[in-house]
Amino acid sequence: MTESFSIGDGEYVMQQEKVVFEDLDGIAKLGANEALALLQSESAGLSSDEVERRSQAFGKNILQEPKGKPLIMVFAAHFISPMAFLLWIGGFIALIANMPELGIAVWLVNIINGIFSFWQEYRAGKATEALKKMLPQYARVMRGGEELKILAEDLVPGDVILLEEGDRISSDARLLSSSDLQINQSALTGESNPVRKTSEPILNENLSAFETPNLIFAGTSVCNGTGKAVVIAIGMETEFGKIANLTQQMEEAKSPLQKELARLTKRVTVIATGIGLVFFLGNFFYVGKPAARAFMLALSVTVSFIPEGLLPTVTLSLAMAVQRMAKNNALVKHLSAVETLGATTVICSDKTGTLTQNEMTVSNLWMPGHEFAVTGGGYAPDGEIKLGDVAVQASDDADLKRLLAAAVLCSNARVVAPTEENPNYTVLGDPTEACLGVAAQKGGLDPKELQTKAVRIRELPFDSKRKRMTTVHQSSEFFPGIQRIAFMKGSPEEVMKLCTTIRCEGDTSEISDEHRSAIMKANDEYAKQGLRVLGVAYRPITKECGLPRELSAYTIDLVEKDLTFAGLIAMSDPPRPEVTAAVEQCHKAKVRIIMITGDYGLTAQSIAKRIGIVEGERPRMITGVEMADLSDDELKEALSGEIIFARMAPEQKYRVVCCLQETGNIVAVTGDGVNDSPALKKADIGIAMGIAGTDVAKEAADMILTDDNFASIVKAIREGRTVYNNIRKFLTYILTSNMSTAVPDFSFLLS
Repeated sequence: MTESFSIGDGEYVMQQEKVVFEDLDGIAKLGANEALALLQSESAGLSSDEVERRSQAFGKNILQEPKGKPLIMVFAAHFISPMAFLLWIGGFIALIANMPELGIAVWLVNIINGIFSFWQEYRAGKATEALKKMLPQYARVMRGGEELKILAEDLVPGDVILLEEGDRISSDARLLSSSDLQINQSALTGESNPVRKTSEPILNENLSAFETPNLIFAGTSVCNGTGKAVVIAIGMETEFGKIANLTQQMEEAKSPLQKELARLTKRVTVIATGIGLVFFLGNFFYVGKPAARAFMLALSVTVSFIPEGLLPTVTLSLAMAVQRMAKNNALVKHLSAVETLGATTVICSDKTGTLTQNEMTVSNLWMPGHEFAVTGGGYAPDGEIKLGDVAVQASDDADLKRLLAAAVLCSNARVVAPTEENPNYTVLGDPTEACLGVAAQKGGLDPKELQTKAVRIRELPFDSKRKRMTTVHQSSEFFPGIQRIAFMKGSPEEVMKLCTTIRCEGDTSEISDEHRSAIMKANDEYAKQGLRVLGVAYRPITKECGLPRELSAYTIDLVEKDLTFAGLIAMSDPPRPEVTAAVEQCHKAKVRIIMITGDYGLTAQSIAKRIGIVEGERPRMITGVEMADLSDDELKEALSGEIIFARMAPEQKYRVVCCLQETGNIVAVTGDGVNDSPALKKADIGIAMGIAGTDVAKEAADMILTDDNFASIVKAIREGRTVYNNIRKFLTYILTSNMSTAVPDFSFLLS
């Protein structure tokens, strides 16, 4: 039985073994109660009878595993390649030609080579199993008015799920309510910054599914806050499941080396057979040898033309290259991938973590009349705050201290220093907030000491409408005699609107139109550089403010007004220092680089220009929304010039790879998330990040970078080209040497 319900221009279809929203915009536009009604559910959850009915109709909330080839078939495939098949025939011919030692040796070459290559590639093709591991085992739901903890696989469409910090999300769902809810969608989008979610209807039609604030997805996790949502899709019909399905459906493509060896095998077979036939006819009709004797002589000549040493030489060359590449932080899973790297013409690279350090870093501080540069990168507090060429400490400048302190205190993230168990700096919370504490440390401030001296007593959390966050603190640290102070950070424009005064050159004065113009000009300049900018303000809470004593009465309308503008903080995820040189080497080697990222276009363009991926002033920028309207021919035309892809969905990244391959390119793709797995598997060579990469990406890839460094790819390409040249030289040698073995036979024939 099929039930259909209208949603705008789309339709929600509920039928046996299928649950899918054909128009996600439709349910996003509805209110919470309308969404529940659409799914024939309610806030108290489904009844047990209804759960049973839907469970039978829709099945389990699990990823279906495709039927793989039996292990014996995978093993046998290593012994029946075109070149291997030629060697089997060659060994058989050698036995007939009364050369048993040669025949057995050729067969042993085949056997040893097949076992070796099978063992090297044994652990390939586990993407679906890795995807399964990422789904949580349990979920909290409302059913029949009671809160229950159930197996995630038992969820059905219409179930009402409960969310809190630390939860892994088990299905696609529409939010019904939320409180400061932030979701980590990096597994699906590739971008590590938490995404704030709301339960309000979303009327904007120019948003992708992952950008829609009231939709949450399987495989993601809750970073902060709480929420309640109604399940709209389970299993293979979730966005997560669609990625799994796309990955499963792809067939293994032959590498350029495998294709070349297949062509070579055919040519060698034709040449050897043709020469053998000529030799047989010559001996039988011209020399007058008996047919049996002429046939044996022809067989020996045919065997001499078979390059029995080629296959083991290729395998050993690739295996040795794999070992050398491992020392350079590149682990290769398939031997043929080494040569594919050497033939690569295009690299489709992710931005975050591959080209950049995946560590948000404050680069500039702006106050009226002053602009400070912040040195050092990453989360280590190594660096300085400089005014021109002079290092400045917060203790030397009261306004700088207030700006940094306000930013740190109005944050919920922190950085954990390295330990013996974890040698890296670890961020707890939003990376955008975490880097503020690092900047304060570079200015001589201790975030822990600040939080002790200025205890937070009230928080007005960030939301997407206000685009700001405010905290109230009990402290006389900043204003003697004033016990309470409010700090705000957020969108510079939104923060500035609420300010009536500004701190400038040590004095507080009324904010003027000139001040506002200067603030927005600085903000725009930073934005052009691809920097993320926060505005910071504060408000001393005195008796004259008229605020009630009770903290619960500190509402947004009462607190967020009459503020003093403190300054701007600009930050970015800086490029890896060695990437620029690596990109330059790629250009010299005629290897093109295309950035495909889930981040915003302006940020992507800034990074691409800074490291030299694009050299023109106006490279074409295509977002996921724009790409949906392009035909394949239009996309191929766009790919012929300088181009950057931003806000890409997984299937769109896959489509870019397909179009590049159709135009004759050998494509390498880098990635670290679930969203990258279809493109990684479709590419001629998929390259996953070893540190930040998910198990899914690593299993779908052909090569893993143990240092997550783009420069390691360049070294691997150089190694691949060396192997290719060595194989070509050996091939020339073995074919010419085999030709010389036939000279005595021909001399005998002609004499």
